[in-house]
Amino acid sequence: MKRVVGIGGVFIKARDPEALRAWYQRHLGIDVQDWGGTAFPWNKPDGVTVWSIFPDTSEYFAPSRAAFMVNYMVEDLHAVLAALRAEGCDVDPKVEASEFGAFGWVMDPEGNRVELWQPPAAPLP
Repeated sequence: MKRVVGIGGVFIKARDPEALRAWYQRHLGIDVQDWGGTAFPWNKPDGVTVWSIFPDTSEYFAPSRAAFMVNYMVEDLHAVLAALRAEGCDVDPKVEASEFGAFGWVMDPEGNRVELWQPPAAPLP
C-alpha cells in the first residue's frame, strides 16, 4: 500500500498574516491571492499544491503548538489512518470530507499535527 504520494499543502501561522504574506510575495515572488495563499500547479492538469498563511490565533493546527503544518496527499485516507492506528500512532478520530476531498490528522512524535489528504475523485472546484 502506498502511503504519502505528495505534498498537498504547507500552512504557516503568523502573528501578522498580512505582513508575512507581503514578505513572501515581495521577497520570494509568491503570487499571494486575496484568499491568503496561492496554489502551485502540478505537472498533472488538475492538481495543485496549496500554500497559505493562517493567523497565529488559528486553532486549525491544534493540539500542536507548532507554527506550521504540512498536508500530505494520500491515495486511501481510511487505509492509511487504520495503519497508523495499528502502529500505535496518535490519530485524531475525526475525518472531514468536502468537495475538496477527505482529511485526517495524526500527531508526530514531536507533537506536530500532520494533515493527510485524499483528493476528490473529480477535479477540484
